[in-house]
Amino acid sequence: MAKAPAGVPEDTAQADVLPNLASFGRHLRAANKSPLTIKSYTEAIRQLDAFLAARGMPRAVAVVRREHLETFIEDQLARLRPASAANRYRSLQQFFRWLVDEGEIRDTPMAKMKPPTVPDEPPTVLTDADLAGLWKVTAGTTFDERRDRAILRLLLDSGIRRAELAGLRLEDVDRDQDVVLVMGKGRRPRTVPYDRETARDLDRYIDRARKAHPHADEPWLWLGKKGRLTETGIAQLLRRRGREAGLAGLHPHLFRHTFAHRELARGMQETDLMRIAGWRSRQMVARYGASAGHERAIAAYRTLRDRDR
Repeated sequence: MAKAPAGVPEDTAQADVLPNLASFGRHLRAANKSPLTIKSYTEAIRQLDAFLAARGMPRAVAVVRREHLETFIEDQLARLRPASAANRYRSLQQFFRWLVDEGEIRDTPMAKMKPPTVPDEPPTVLTDADLAGLWKVTAGTTFDERRDRAILRLLLDSGIRRAELAGLRLEDVDRDQDVVLVMGKGRRPRTVPYDRETARDLDRYIDRARKAHPHADEPWLWLGKKGRLTETGIAQLLRRRGREAGLAGLHPHLFRHTFAHRELARGMQETDLMRIAGWRSRQMVARYGASAGHERAIAAYRTLRDRDR
């Protein structure tokens, strides 16, 4: 039987990780955390519990120690990218802080831990040739082609997240002003503009393809065979179109990276990019803007030289 540390009741020492998960989830919802954030936190906690059980380590929250958590993070680094392991770390950090606040444990075992270092690996961006391939495989007039092309255009032109895209309703698209209203992280709404090409492809999808769909009366903008097109459906759609265009592993966030690079290359101010992308920290601008940053630096150098001449 696990022995409780001094100052912690014996019955509390027997409370394992998972029995606290439901209560932690209610806390997160009460704090108005986004469904994606809650999913990320709970997944990390479940992974930790499974790891502790498989290794024969204590699962009672009052007995879990720093060395147990460091062993778990080490295992995650061996399985995942450093950025993903760092996300696991931050999720567990919030969980153990909450346990302290709730009086379940006296001190967090992560108090003196440091998150794993995430190497500076600028994400890749889509090239003009990549985009030409995607436009080619969605150039037809079928429902799927018009829907998929409109999705690709809007992702590239607005930089919105997959969850934001999937959550769009018809009423969120203002085709007079060429903007969409999206619900971002932390339940923060924002208005995002799009250009004329995207407006054209949205019109073709909404006015020609979507109106004839069996589920056209549903409020959601994007429809699939059974109704609303979910986040999972969008991810599958992109992978399929990527394979057809010769782009293995195409995913929604790649469009967000490309959007940030293109707008910075056009001269958009960082504060404006933050507003449109829904970022509250300049660190995010720096990370996303690092994609093809050297390319932009060379272009800026040549522009200045041309002016000197």
